[in-house]
Amino acid sequence: MPIREAMDRGFSHIALTVRDVFRSIDFYRDFADFEVVHLRGQRGRRVAWLSDLRRPFALVLVESDEDDVRLAGVAHLGVACESRLQIDDLCDRARAQGHLRRDPEDGGKPVGYWALLEDPDGHQLELSFGQDVGAQVRRALRTRRPVRGTRFVGPAPI
Repeated sequence: MPIREAMDRGFSHIALTVRDVFRSIDFYRDFADFEVVHLRGQRGRRVAWLSDLRRPFALVLVESDEDDVRLAGVAHLGVACESRLQIDDLCDRARAQGHLRRDPEDGGKPVGYWALLEDPDGHQLELSFGQDVGAQVRRALRTRRPVRGTRFVGPAPI
């Protein structure tokens, strides 16, 4: 009997439109440590799936000539970094390449140390250290208690 892998469950990807998929791949590889896990299509209609290879989640880049919604204002993708120094180094590189949108700053808890970059198509990428989203998720799963003003339903059964 063949071994079947479990189907994905839960939040699996987010898709962004881009003008040049390879230029965007380079940006997310350089600044978010993403790797291409899937690539298909012809020029102008290429699709790439990128992952940090740490969880089953992909950033999907869909090449298009059409103007589309950009992650701007407070909308952004967020990537947790190893240290403040890593953020400073990445921001120095981003500044030199014209991608730095907001210099690093310490927002205190729970925001942490963060900066904002802009990818080649105007989508925003936040680099952060100290937000510890994982700890908040683990706490919610452990206690099964909601954040005040919400209700906790818990993960979908597998």
